[in-house]
Amino acid sequence: MSKLPEFEFVKTAACRDARVNNCPEVAVNVPGVVALRDSNRPETIVTMTAADWVALTAAVKAGEYDLSV
Repeated sequence: MSKLPEFEFVKTAACRDARVNNCPEVAVNVPGVVALRDSNRPETIVTMTAADWVALTAAVKAGEYDLSV
């Protein structure tokens, strides 16, 4: 099993508010890799390529993952 690189996770500005917890955190400091984790479960990290990240964010913006319906 290969060791994961040292990711530098950041929270969005809205999640830096002390009243908000359980925020997504993103790391883009490793070239070609985007890493995601939940602030309440920092030991679980999901990684993807930068191209996959672009496709995912485009799909989210387009409403493909709208859970309110």
